[in-house]
Parts: sequence; structure tokens; C-alpha cells
Amino acid sequence: MPSDPLDAGLLSPATVGHDSLVSDRAYLDALVRAECALVTAYADRGIAPREVAVAVDHAFGLDEKYGSPSLGIDLDALATASVAGGNPVIPLVGELKARVPAECRPWIHRGATSQDILDTAAMIVARAAVAQVIASLTHTGQWLRTLAETHADTVAAARTLTQHAVPTTVGARASAWERGIRRSLARLDALVFPAQLGGAAGTLASFVEITGSVDAAAALPAAYAEAAGLDAPDAPWHVTRWPVTELGDALAQAIDAVGRFAADVATLSRTEIAEVSEGTGGGSSAMPQKQNPAEAVLIRSAALRAPQLAATLHLASALAVDERPDGAWHAEWPTLRELLRLALGASWHASSLAAHLRVDTDAVAHNLALTGGRIVSERLRGVLVPLIGADRFAALVGGDGDLAEALRALPETRDLDIDALLDPAGYVGLAPRLARTEDPR
Repeated sequence: MPSDPLDAGLLSPATVGHDSLVSDRAYLDALVRAECALVTAYADRGIAPREVAVAVDHAFGLDEKYGSPSLGIDLDALATASVAGGNPVIPLVGELKARVPAECRPWIHRGATSQDILDTAAMIVARAAVAQVIASLTHTGQWLRTLAETHADTVAAARTLTQHAVPTTVGARASAWERGIRRSLARLDALVFPAQLGGAAGTLASFVEITGSVDAAAALPAAYAEAAGLDAPDAPWHVTRWPVTELGDALAQAIDAVGRFAADVATLSRTEIAEVSEGTGGGSSAMPQKQNPAEAVLIRSAALRAPQLAATLHLASALAVDERPDGAWHAEWPTLRELLRLALGASWHASSLAAHLRVDTDAVAHNLALTGGRIVSERLRGVLVPLIGADRFAALVGGDGDLAEALRALPETRDLDIDALLDPAGYVGLAPRLARTEDPR
């Protein structure tokens, strides 16, 4: 009987239901695809017989539209067997050779090293996961753009260092969330996912031997990348780990962007603020009156974990010594997988949160009025200090009385429109413009 999974998401609810693309089975499927792609590359370059590639693809169901190429491979047994050699590729090769016709076996893993296959598989998994993250973030941005435009003129209290500052609009705030997500999308869109093919020490010597030609060996990585659905590498990157660190940085930025959105939602949904609320979930096990911002909390949990994971990838890259790193490479595997997993979960929840977010305009207006017009003190200072001096102005604004009444009592303000001067809507600057345009410049 197979063992229970080590991590079914019991302690990571932010990712539950959204991490199948980075499961152990998904990685195993990618490993099989990477091995089969090498055979296909040999055939495409006229080095291996075409019928060998066809037979290998058929053996693992790659000639079918759907299905798992690793179906029937025991994950538990493979994981146990991986310990001896330090990676799963070594025992997997024997498993794969046993499943193909005898004439195909010499072409399985031919000339490759374990890192070629594992790095290529990681890029296969990452490309699929990033595509899903991009889709979720795109939907998030679309919902936030609608929110921004809908509430472009809904005046709200801006807060700095937790306190009311000057007026803004709900739409300007939503537009800031959307711009952060748009920048993270640009970063993700710019990523490349190169295949890895360098042989034992990144020199491709084995492929020169197999193909009988330096030029033929040099052309093989691009053919391999095409067969694997990846980008052609400019050189082996066994210890040049920018594909991993750039991926990690882009994922961290994406999670940061949705984390920023979630942090504001969590704050604005506090009982004493209540300017926004989530449209789904959020119950409490002990307090039936509560409606917790559950999705914002889950997104924030991912955002709090992501930076350390990205930092680990950078440390692993910096410590990738010699022509094959001793442990640094191994440290990347679970780290990158967890970062992908968090990005998948956080971006999905962000899309849901943006789609269902509710704005309570009455609460927004109530909070805006809490300081009795003092939220436009910056504006008042520019108008009143030349008339009454800085000391009298400070005493006026710092008092507890009705500000409008106090202003009307001043002889120096008899020619001023006090209502207009205290109207927060008259001091929102470019906030409506920032809300309505994707690039306000």
C-alpha cells in the first residue's frame, strides 16, 4: 500500500487544490518527458532511427493527447531508490529502459548526465506552472482594473504610518494594486525556460562522440529543447544558475504583488474600518459573528514565505562550485517547487479575491469624515498660514472642536468658501486619473 503523502497541504491551505502542476507525479512525468525528448532529438537530427523515437513515445503514451507518461512507475519505490545516487534520475533510467523494446534501450539517456534530465524536467514543470500563474494574475489584474475604474471618484482616507493622511480614492488604491500585478506579469512573461544538455561536465564530449561531429553535437541542445517544448540554451548551465534564480525572483515579485493587495484588504476589512469585505468564506470556528478575510490571509501567508525561498535559490546559485555543485543543486529542487506552489495558490486566491471583493462606500465615507475635515489639513495650511500665522493654525487644527465652525468664526476667512475648502473631493489630486488609466504619465 502506498504511503500517505508527506505534504498533502494540511498546513499550507494557501496551495491546496492548486498545486497539482508541481506534484511529485508532475515532476516524474516531466522527467520521463525529458528522457523521451532526448531520444526524439537524436531522431530529429538523423542520429537515431525515427522508429526508435516513435516506439519510445508510444511506450510512455506520449503519442496520445492526454495521460501521464509515468503511469505505473511506483513513486515510493523510486524515491527510496533515489537515495543511493542522490537523485531520482539514476534509478529512473533503469525503469525506463525496462519498459521499451530492446532496440530502443541504448538510446535512453544516451550521453546525458542526471543533471541534464532533472534540470530539463524542472523547466518543463516551471513553464507549465508559470503559464497558470500568468493566467491567474491576468484575471486578477482585469478585476482590479474594473474596480479601479468603478471607484475612480470614490473619495477615501489615505493612510500613512497607520494614520489618516490626505484624501485619495478607492479607485486609485485599486489601481496601485493592479500596477504591481502588471509589472510582475511583465517579469514572468520575459522568462526563458532553457533545456539542459551538457553531459558529464558540461563539455558535451559524450555527444561529440555519439554524433561523430562537433557541429552535430553543438546542434543537439537546440533540437532537444524543441522536443521538450523549452527554449534553446546558449550553453550548458550546470553551475550557471540564472534560469533558476531569475525564475525565483519573478515568482517572488508576483507573490509580493498579490501579497500587497491582500495586506491592504486584510487591513481595510477590520471591523473598525470595514471599507471592504471578501465575498466568500471566512467563518470562525469559535466566534459565529466573525467573517474573516480568509483569502487575504492565505495570500499573505504565501507572501511571507516567498522571499526566504528566493534567497535560498540565490545562495544555491552562488555556491554552485566546480562543474557540478555538491548539494547546492539539490537544495534548489524542493525550494523551487515550493515557490512555484505558493505562486500557483496565491495567484489563484488573488483572482478569486479580486473577483468577489466588495466595497462598502458608506463605511468609506464614514471613515473619511472621522477627523472632521482635518484630513485636508495639508491644503488648509497652504491657505490659512499666510492669513493667520503658523501658531494660530496649529492651535486651530489641533483642537477638538468643530473645524468648520472654528474657520467661519475667523475674520480672516470671511471671503473663503469654507465648505469647498474642507471638501475632501477637492483635494484628491491625480487620484481619479491614476485610477482610470493604466499609465497615467
